[in-house]
Amino acid sequence: MTKIEYNHIHKCITIHPQEAPHDEDFEIWGSLFLHSDEITINEYSAGADRHQIRFTYQLQTFNLNFEHYSESTWINGEGFDAEHLLAALTFYLS
Repeated sequence: MTKIEYNHIHKCITIHPQEAPHDEDFEIWGSLFLHSDEITINEYSAGADRHQIRFTYQLQTFNLNFEHYSESTWINGEGFDAEHLLAALTFYLS
């Protein structure tokens, strides 16, 4: 089971999957994780050690991030209005 927590101090949602996705699987894993009527995936980008999926929830843009070296997965909002929706998004994804 994936554990999802809202971190109000750092203004992000931390995601702790049972097993971290591999680099080459992150796009598929993220698409399945975000699959919902309320979420629209906008774009995927891959770097040497970080991958990102930009998506929209309630007309605001967010980033689902995965860092290979630390095996960290988190969501951050793009802008003030998106940051205020992080708690609601945490509840929605749970």
